Amino acid sequence: MNDSWGNICRPRQTQSNLNWRTDVLPVADKKLVVGNRRSYGDVCINDGGAIIDATGLNRFISFDRSTGIVRCEAGVTLWQVAKFAVPLGWFLPVTPGTGFVTVAGAVANDVHGKNHHVAGSFGCFVKKLQLRRSNGDELVCSETENTELFAATIGGLGLTGFISWVEFALKPIQHSMMAVDSVSYNSYEEFLALSSESEKTHEYCVSWIDCLDKSGRGVFFRGKHAEEGGLDADLEAAKRSVPALVGAGFPLVNQLSVYLFNATYMRAHAGNRQYTETIAKFFYPLDSLLNWNRIYGRKGFYQFQCVVPLENAEVLKEVFACISAANQGSFLSVLKTMGSIASPALLSFCRPGVTLAIDFPNRGKKTMQLLSTLEDLVMHAGGAIYPAKDATMSAATFEKSFPKLAEYIQYVDPAFTSSFWQRVNAK
Repeated sequence: MNDSWGNICRPRQTQSNLNWRTDVLPVADKKLVVGNRRSYGDVCINDGGAIIDATGLNRFISFDRSTGIVRCEAGVTLWQVAKFAVPLGWFLPVTPGTGFVTVAGAVANDVHGKNHHVAGSFGCFVKKLQLRRSNGDELVCSETENTELFAATIGGLGLTGFISWVEFALKPIQHSMMAVDSVSYNSYEEFLALSSESEKTHEYCVSWIDCLDKSGRGVFFRGKHAEEGGLDADLEAAKRSVPALVGAGFPLVNQLSVYLFNATYMRAHAGNRQYTETIAKFFYPLDSLLNWNRIYGRKGFYQFQCVVPLENAEVLKEVFACISAANQGSFLSVLKTMGSIASPALLSFCRPGVTLAIDFPNRGKKTMQLLSTLEDLVMHAGGAIYPAKDATMSAATFEKSFPKLAEYIQYVDPAFTSSFWQRVNAK
């Protein structure tokens, strides 16, 4: 696989593989070390250059069962960490919506999850990492060693060098089942009220929103680790997959299918429901279907993820209105609030506010125009765009989204680059 998860890029790049931490990096001046390439846009590709696949570095190095401190190689996935740790009474402190992200990828993109309001981002739990630079330096970075490189590497988009291993803290759990409430809401204001109420009582909060409905209706999910249920990880590999012929043919995501799905989903989740479900189903529902990105057809899809300050969050009503008017929505639309716990990263996307993530089937110029309009709305409101999901933001937007960009640039390894970096750093 040479593409990113959105399947909207067709890069010309050479590939080599790492299988041991001691393997020598290629001498190429235009290289990028990558993992599972679950980023949606172009931060994980390197058109015209070399990519170095580190998924072969998939071994655990050490684990302290009394403290939950784990050290593992760059290519270990979050699924692997959870499968190993949950039966021992530990879980990931922060996880995004897929477990197929590698640990180094989680660091490089400073990922966040449903518990950002109480935990912050993944970078908040990183204790140490080893960074190999193109000049031959092998540096252990932490809050007390090589601190500047530590801050630049977390959220650093893989451009400060090769992360060979990461040491981070897990969180203790008593049971692997999740106690969940789902609450339907009928307006954006109801979503904000539910968020404010639920974040005081629940560790995990997120909502699905009907992006085609002008009223702002959706379903709010709030969860916590259950008080009973044992420690059965239930994290077996998915067995179902979307056939390749679907991706080669007509996309399954279109105006009619989205309308029908959204209406059905709202009816199925009407009112307030309480239930328990496994960690896998709560955190990684899409991971149960391999290659789900093929449903968007061979032209692929874009994901747009932004965050806007809470005081300017009304702009999201304009965002939803634009999406509805353009009839370009998807049934994969996520809305949640983010808390005030600061990340140690120089380039972290995470900040207080409301974040929206939504997929758009690639319809060419029409989709690009919509993304440009949404970008302008978000930036005018003082928001930011998430590089891990992006394939279109301008250099000006990137600079405005990350006030510490100038400080970060001095730590970029001169031999590392990506298609994203070439696009937003064209100076």
